[in-house]
Amino acid sequence: MKKILLAAAALLTLACCTTKKAPVHPEWTYDSVVYEVNIRQFSPEGTFKAVEAQLPRLKDLGVDVLWLMPMYQIGEVERKGSLGSYYAISDYKKVNPEFGTMEDFQSLLDAAHKQGFKLILDWVANQTAPDHVWMSEKPADFYERDSLGNAIWEYDWTDTRSLNYDTPAVWEAQEDAMRFWLDKGVDGFRCDAAGEMPAAFWKGVLPGIKRDYPEAYLLAEAEKPELSDPAETFDATYAWELHHIMNDIAQGKKSVADLKAYLAKDAAGTPASAFRLCFTSNHDENSWAGTEFERMGDAAKVMAVLCFTLPKSQPLIYTGQEIGLDRRLAFFEKDPITDWSANDWTAFWKYLVNIKHNNPALAAGERGGALEYIQDVPEGILAFTRSVKGNSVSVEANLTPDEILLDDGSTLPGWGYSIHVWKGKE
Repeated sequence: MKKILLAAAALLTLACCTTKKAPVHPEWTYDSVVYEVNIRQFSPEGTFKAVEAQLPRLKDLGVDVLWLMPMYQIGEVERKGSLGSYYAISDYKKVNPEFGTMEDFQSLLDAAHKQGFKLILDWVANQTAPDHVWMSEKPADFYERDSLGNAIWEYDWTDTRSLNYDTPAVWEAQEDAMRFWLDKGVDGFRCDAAGEMPAAFWKGVLPGIKRDYPEAYLLAEAEKPELSDPAETFDATYAWELHHIMNDIAQGKKSVADLKAYLAKDAAGTPASAFRLCFTSNHDENSWAGTEFERMGDAAKVMAVLCFTLPKSQPLIYTGQEIGLDRRLAFFEKDPITDWSANDWTAFWKYLVNIKHNNPALAAGERGGALEYIQDVPEGILAFTRSVKGNSVSVEANLTPDEILLDDGSTLPGWGYSIHVWKGKE
């Protein structure tokens, strides 16, 4: 009888273990904060070695994932500016000599891993430089062409040529090049302009990558629903619409009601397990649309708070934000940051990173707490709580430039915020 009971207990234990849900994403991603590294402008040297030298500073900041802007060899034909665009690539399997050697890159990757970072690469699959090696090595149908047979480009990207995703060999070449870097130990990719390519490509290639590199993290610069299910494609997609709503609120063009409408739509339109990359700046916004201070003014901090606390959010810090850099960085020329001295902005970002790391309620995807609005708050206040077992985080955000009196007699200054954390027993 005792043996039967022991066997039954063992079977019950086995059943419990086998029915436990596996994480949808790599375990390390749920509370992670992404930092975008603009290698060219990161230092006067603008090299892999100079980034490696600053890893201790980034470790102190607390970020987890280092996203390197494209570091591959770039084209010379029809180059923009004197240095060219990182996004006009001439060889996916070589590094840009502007940044150093392949050995220098490997040293940076190894050092980042040793200090506990994950490192992802910016993958540019939509187009190449006109002088990419494929232009001469591959058949004509590798690129999109006009009626005269000339390779074409999109938008004003005159320094690029568009790949033809109706050609299966393009899919194979892209996957091969991605695996080249995964085999070197990189931890995933931020995929540039991912929505410009057919979703079928990503759905055809990414499952195999996830199978063979289960710890890889995949981020899409896209917001399309068909790319938002991590079971099929990407771990995270961009929160572009949220970003523009935050800009509009800061400029008095939209209100809390618009933000709530977006959050309801996003909750209904994407899986609970989906991550959204949330940001107040990135390389595109900074260089072309302006700094967060140009777009958001005094609202920059409260909008950053939302990026760290809203559901699904995986926050991003862009090069220079951690010191409150208040200028646009040139895109095609050298324009380095020369002084990284810590200041009040550094303390602010470290505070938000700490809040994100230490509160399971703020985890991205299915791990985080659901959004529960705090009712009966004054107009102009977005107030909500997110809770999981043993942890609650409440946020009150004044999304107006005016001081607002709260029901408890306290006030929130214009564009002010408060964050309250409660932790109890599991």
